[in-house]
Parts: sequence; structure tokens; C-alpha cells
Amino acid sequence: MTKTAQRAYVASAIERGLLPGDAMRRADIVSLKASNDPDVPIQFWQLFSVLGPDPIIQIVQDFYVRVFADEEWFTSVFARVGGVGYHINTQASMWADVMGGGPYYHGADFRLSFHHTHNAIALMNDRGAARWVTLMNQTLDVSDQYLPDDPRVRVSLNTFLTHFLGKYAVEFGLGDVGAFGAVNGRF
Repeated sequence: MTKTAQRAYVASAIERGLLPGDAMRRADIVSLKASNDPDVPIQFWQLFSVLGPDPIIQIVQDFYVRVFADEEWFTSVFARVGGVGYHINTQASMWADVMGGGPYYHGADFRLSFHHTHNAIALMNDRGAARWVTLMNQTLDVSDQYLPDDPRVRVSLNTFLTHFLGKYAVEFGLGDVGAFGAVNGRF
């Protein structure tokens, strides 16, 4: 999923003037390893090189603990698919995969699309997306304990989440369901 997500984001970022037209040919942009230069943004497919697996798993775990402690209308959709452990394992795999960690998430985009279209369709609306965004923001707001002291990391996480939420907004006709904060600006 790393390459698929990377290509989709780069194409969109070029169109919006955030990345240069030759971004897919620039090693400093497409590399899976983040720059140590604090002035160079971390692309979300470089996050694994900075974080490794443990912080990713911890953020996803904290999020799903919140999901399963939430209101019944929201939690029930997740519970029908599997328990909290199932969701932590599959989503941490997807995040690690998209963040440049390797092929962890089996089924890639097809599986993710199938899941949203068939298993989670009851939440693929403005109300469900807004609740998801609220819980994710609550999770990210307390995730500093797992993240390195580098403000580029949170901005890159926001960029990752904003990119995927934007994809779902188009796919499922969602309105403005919220934001995650500052995202990567012009490269």
C-alpha cells in the first residue's frame, strides 16, 4: 500500500502546488527514509523510518480502546467485524504498511475498500466520520508520549489522516467532517 498511497498523495499534492512536478523522480521526496533536516517535511510514507512499529501500534491501540468505549451506535459497527484486538492488529498493519514499513496489510486497497463498503458502510457518512475524527484527534492529542520530539511527525500524521479522509470524503460523499490540524505545506 505504500506505493499506491504515495502515488495518490503525490499526484494530488502536485495538483495543489504542494510538491514539485518532478516529485515522483525526487529521492528526497519518495524515499522511505525521512530526512534528518528539521526543515524538510516528513512525508507520511517516511514515518515508519522515524517511528518504527511500537508508536504506531500504541496510537492505533489507544484509538480503538476509545472506539470500543464509545456510544453504542458507533461501537457496534466495529464490534460486528471483530474485537478490539482484531482492529488494532489490522489497522496497525495498514498504518505501518502505508507509512513505509513494508507489506504488512494483506489485501491492500481492495481489502480496505471492501471493508468500508460492506462492513463499515453504516459509518461512512458525515455523522460516523465526524465521530471517527473526534476520537482520532483525542488520541493524537495525548500521543506525544509515544512520539519523538519532532514537530514534523505530528504534521505528517495529520497529512496521512487528512489524505485518507479526503479519499473517503470523495468516495462516500462526505461533507466537511473536521480536520486533524496542521498538514505538510509546500515542499
